[in-house]
Amino acid sequence: MRTEKCAEGKEGDIMKLLSIAIPCYNSSAYMRNCIDSLLPGGEDVEIIIVNDGSKDNTPDIAEEYRERFPSIIKVVNKENGGHGSAVNSGIGHATGLYFKVVDSDDWVNQSAYLQILNTLKELVKDGKSIDMLISNFVYEKEGEKRKKVMKYHHALPQNRVFTWNEVKHFRVGQYILMHSVIYRTNLLRECGLKLPEHTFYVDNIFVFNPLPYVKNMYYLDVNFYRYYIGRADQSVNEQVMIGRIDQQIKVNKLMVDYYVDEMARIHANGKVKRYMRNYLDIITTVSSVLLIRSGLEENLEKKKELWKYIQEKDKWLWTRLRYGLLGNAMNLPGKVGRKISVDGYKICQRIFHFN
Repeated sequence: MRTEKCAEGKEGDIMKLLSIAIPCYNSSAYMRNCIDSLLPGGEDVEIIIVNDGSKDNTPDIAEEYRERFPSIIKVVNKENGGHGSAVNSGIGHATGLYFKVVDSDDWVNQSAYLQILNTLKELVKDGKSIDMLISNFVYEKEGEKRKKVMKYHHALPQNRVFTWNEVKHFRVGQYILMHSVIYRTNLLRECGLKLPEHTFYVDNIFVFNPLPYVKNMYYLDVNFYRYYIGRADQSVNEQVMIGRIDQQIKVNKLMVDYYVDEMARIHANGKVKRYMRNYLDIITTVSSVLLIRSGLEENLEKKKELWKYIQEKDKWLWTRLRYGLLGNAMNLPGKVGRKISVDGYKICQRIFHFN
């Protein structure tokens, strides 16, 4: 049985504007930079440091910050359960009206951060409820001087509350990721979000499952989140992903299951249906190309099995994914076809700056 111990600040469970969960596992080398970037939020913010069974001095650093900022910092010490488990704990302990996840090796831009907090305060003051706030994030890729910024101003109205019906077309590679979103905390509870434990890449579920429940949104065109890419052991490193391909496939299948199970709710709005189907298309493409890129015969069989799983789960969804542009590209026959698929993937890497 998992045991969790929460060391709370003096304010106890007084409602905050924004709860920020920082999942930490052996994060002592970089977590200070993350926490320090969030402290300027002051008393409007609750920072929940979730120590996910670390073996280094992560819990000591967390406790140090809690003692220094008892009304802002909350510490949750728990057995190791993986990133998803840490996020679940963050949601469970959150007292803020809104909820954000910031990974321990990332950080935020201070001016954008304060602008977001002021926006949330103004919305609350005016009695306007939103389910999701979206902002930009920056790929802080090691060794690159020119930083890729993920923006949404072509797809989303700016500086006002809007609904799905006002959302325009997202460009290729332009998707709302965990780094982009702040949710209304109770929405995450209302939709029953629970991420799988001991599984990587669950951030895709975090930005997928709540979407049919999101009604009102707000987009701020500010470069808020700084997403660090560069550590050799990072979960998004391509070779690491290939080594953990079974977990990528697991997440892919869970997203397919959710789409099929919630199809009536998803298809109730054409914009939600289109966005979620396209996002699932991207995830399945990533799974497929990594399986191809591994060069292993057993992984080519796993790729066939994944597509068969989708077909058996729902023929309509399989048809839309399999015979779309990406689905066709990932299922070209023979070695030449697989080479074309990988070459296309490499081009996308250069354009969109992912690992």
